[in-house]
Amino acid sequence: MQPAESNHYAALGLDRRCTAAQIRAAYRVLAKQHHPDLNRNSPAALAHTQTLNAAYEILSDPELRAAYDRELAAPKKVFSKTSPAKIQRNISQDVHLPLEVFLRGTTRTVRVNDPANPNGAEIYDLIVPPETAPGTRFRLPRVEPFAGGGVQLRLKAAPNFRFKVRGSDLRCDLKIKPERAVHGGTEMVRGLTGGMVRVPIPRGVGRNEIIRVANEGLPKTRGGRGDLLVRVTYRVEVRVTRGGK
Repeated sequence: MQPAESNHYAALGLDRRCTAAQIRAAYRVLAKQHHPDLNRNSPAALAHTQTLNAAYEILSDPELRAAYDRELAAPKKVFSKTSPAKIQRNISQDVHLPLEVFLRGTTRTVRVNDPANPNGAEIYDLIVPPETAPGTRFRLPRVEPFAGGGVQLRLKAAPNFRFKVRGSDLRCDLKIKPERAVHGGTEMVRGLTGGMVRVPIPRGVGRNEIIRVANEGLPKTRGGRGDLLVRVTYRVEVRVTRGGK
């Protein structure tokens, strides 16, 4: 969990009494505003996006949010300047990446803050190869004064507007017309890479039924890709006729 000093509520412009709906709404607005795709070559936008992702990950999960609230409410410990921080040569940190990055690969500059390091923040270059699965861990050798130790970086999927992540599978919604639900056919949805993906609609498909489109998800640990799970929604037509006497 992130330290209480990096206040996740403040990052989203909210207070601790906010609702889950307010958290989602604030994240969507700010993530779109500071998205790296709209602010190319802007380290500040990238750093802001990572801060927003970390805040949303904690506050959108009821259990993690409750634990974070307890951490905020706990009295802060005051350490003497002469009390040395506990030295741990091996540390770990999560790195949140946009979904499409797991497919195409990337190079990221990762900032690691270890209070025990008298030299301040540690900077590492992380190379993520194409077709890397979420949850993959990279171990990089640490810099001085922790030579011989390592920093373990775990890749996690950043929240996305269009898709929800379920392991290597992606889930999205598709709204169709009632006529399509009755007769079946084909619909198109935008896939992870931006191209259109064909979704076969069976005749008489039920509302909220899941249609699985193979190999359109995220990379798997042992190769290949997960699936795209498309939840079908539509509005039921209600016809009112006047009965005769």
